[in-house]
Amino acid sequence: MVGDDAVHRVEGLPGESGPVGLTLALGRLRALGVTGLRVALPAPGHPLGLSGPPEFNARALEAEEAVICHGAALGLVPEVYEAGPAGDVHVEVVWHVLPVREAPPADVPSLGEAERELAEALREATEVLTRLDVAGSGPVAEAAIDAYRARAERGREVLAPGYPPRAVRVLELAQRVGLLISVAYENGHGGAVTAGEMTARTEALRPVERTARRAQVAAYNAYVEERERGVR
Repeated sequence: MVGDDAVHRVEGLPGESGPVGLTLALGRLRALGVTGLRVALPAPGHPLGLSGPPEFNARALEAEEAVICHGAALGLVPEVYEAGPAGDVHVEVVWHVLPVREAPPADVPSLGEAERELAEALREATEVLTRLDVAGSGPVAEAAIDAYRARAERGREVLAPGYPPRAVRVLELAQRVGLLISVAYENGHGGAVTAGEMTARTEALRPVERTARRAQVAAYNAYVEERERGVR
């Protein structure tokens, strides 16, 4: 995750001959008719939140994230790199503006669907991991969970005012699930000692991870979705 002190620039914006700062870019996008921004969190084999064309999807998949404009057929894909002399290195993010297809985003559930699916996936995965004794236990696992929790609290993302309470609830649950998945992966294969057990463990975590990403996208995009439906 990029820190708050990163320098952001936007490149390829219609009407601009070169990169511009984030504030100017947002103003320009608004003038172009953009009324909201949607988040996409794609992964290999799962173009979550994307709508095409293939060129944009490929760039977004490589970055594993993108922003889709609502109200204009544009999308932004970040490129993160370090810049500056030794001892004074800082992070810069260049957001590349590219054309997108105006179509419903792929595989984004409603908030209600995301909440139900997340609870069900977490329950099923917990049962499998417990049965295989690979969920992790003891002081080492507890210390890892405490460390991840502290890190999550330090970098806690809060939705802006105006989001529905359910979106906040779904995002918090998805982040907690992501925390558990991170702990499970970082602890290696836990108690799984056979190839079959390791495969079962991975298969149990993969759909939970996918569901958590879907829930995050649903939560982040809830404000735009409600405005589009005319709720606001």
